[in-house]
Amino acid sequence: MTTQTKTTPQAQAARLVMSDITKRFGDVLALDDIDLTLNAREVHGLLGGNGAGKTTLMNILYGLYKPDEGTVTVDGERLTLTGPKDAIKHGIGMVHQNFLQVDTYTVLENIVLGTDQPTFPKLDLREAEKEVERLSQQFGLAVKPRAVVGDLPVGIRQRVEILKALYRGAKILALDEPTTNLTPQEVDDLFASLRKIVDEDMSVVFITHKIKETMAVCDRLTVMREGRRIGTVNRADTDPTELAAMMVGDTETDRVAAVVQEGMVTREFALSEFEVKQFEPRVTIKGVSTTNDAGVGAINDVTLDIGKGEVVGIAGVAGNGQVELAEAIAGVRPLTSGVITVDSDDLTGRPTRDWLAGGVAYVAEDRHRDGILPSRSLTENVLLGHQRRKKFRKHGLVDWSLAEQETQEIITKYKVKASGPSAPAATLSGGNIQRVILARAFGHDPRLLILHNPTRGLDIASTQFVYDQVRAATAAGTSVLLISEDLDELTVLADRINVLFDGALVGERSRGNYDPYELGRLMAGLEVSA
Repeated sequence: MTTQTKTTPQAQAARLVMSDITKRFGDVLALDDIDLTLNAREVHGLLGGNGAGKTTLMNILYGLYKPDEGTVTVDGERLTLTGPKDAIKHGIGMVHQNFLQVDTYTVLENIVLGTDQPTFPKLDLREAEKEVERLSQQFGLAVKPRAVVGDLPVGIRQRVEILKALYRGAKILALDEPTTNLTPQEVDDLFASLRKIVDEDMSVVFITHKIKETMAVCDRLTVMREGRRIGTVNRADTDPTELAAMMVGDTETDRVAAVVQEGMVTREFALSEFEVKQFEPRVTIKGVSTTNDAGVGAINDVTLDIGKGEVVGIAGVAGNGQVELAEAIAGVRPLTSGVITVDSDDLTGRPTRDWLAGGVAYVAEDRHRDGILPSRSLTENVLLGHQRRKKFRKHGLVDWSLAEQETQEIITKYKVKASGPSAPAATLSGGNIQRVILARAFGHDPRLLILHNPTRGLDIASTQFVYDQVRAATAAGTSVLLISEDLDELTVLADRINVLFDGALVGERSRGNYDPYELGRLMAGLEVSA
């Protein structure tokens, strides 16, 4: 494996050196002889697609995993980390994608949880509160110490996690995909805080798969692919195309260049002039309301039209009703009110098989839980939901030979990396599972296609594949509802973007009038527009 390294113009003191790190899980080689150097006062990007090994490497640094081979050195001291508590003792902190918080505790209680505090004659957190307020002001991480964490939005909860690490004296801070679910304003605030953190002689590892983010905030970048370190470069000496080539391999550079450019969406691009398209009416969603699994109202009076060949996007911070909206429009969650029609065919209240027969296809957010049967073969998964279609029946029974033939054609056409139609779905990577799910949806000429976070966790090549399939579907006349927490993705694909906040649509913008910051205000509930 050829690697490339561009050294910094001026040598800096190494805060962290991870050398020859190797980690296996059974027969799987997750990390192969990885080297990583983190300088003092540096934001270092750890860039790579899904399964590259980024999080595994940082979990070793944080003491969650023990390396099979290799060493970890901090400020010249070689460490043998026995767990997160040991890592914290040596000044290493980590903010995970899924926050480790107690929802019923206050911000202050979550930050100090597990630390020594005065307890005689009773627990006294007054000095801790002063320290949290000091750190909050120093690093631009505004929080209310006495607010209950469960009542806070994602952006504030992330600040709590960062403050938790800073309160414990972290000098190395690893952030795992920290911009997931943040609004553009919250991303800007986070980046400003990271610069303040490194200005105070700390160091940050910024784990991401988004090239645009690394170019915005990182000083140097290390690219990983398939458990290997591909190279380390200075931000000033590289560009998005080079980084994409390093992420996916030189042979695919031409194909991913388009994705790189789409992913580097700027405000000026989003606001530029576009030809306004006119779409023939197809899907009508009128006055739709539904509840969550606990029976509490989750979607309130949503009205929306989707034209033939149109992509309508739904933006919003996670937890504002996206799952319930997707399932309601897909016919798998009952409505409490409202009507849904496709080509004037009223599907409201009808069984799921009628929705499938009516040309409605749904690609769920959680592909593992809702999209596949992991222990079953690819053939069975391709057939799932379509086993009653005439093309798969012979003498009243499933024609398995025809189903296997169809699956093999999908494997070839969609470039699914699998041993064959009989391979269990659980043996496929996330990107290949998504290809199978999309093939199942696109393979039956849907009239309405509902996509919920279709590229989450996918690498650049798989993301490009999804985009290509969406465009091919709309060119054939399919109406697409794209629910995504990735504003760049919506800006690239959607003809219109609606914002979902607290279960209601609070604003709509058309292509040519996309202002990410305005959409961010809507997503945060700070601005309501007709």
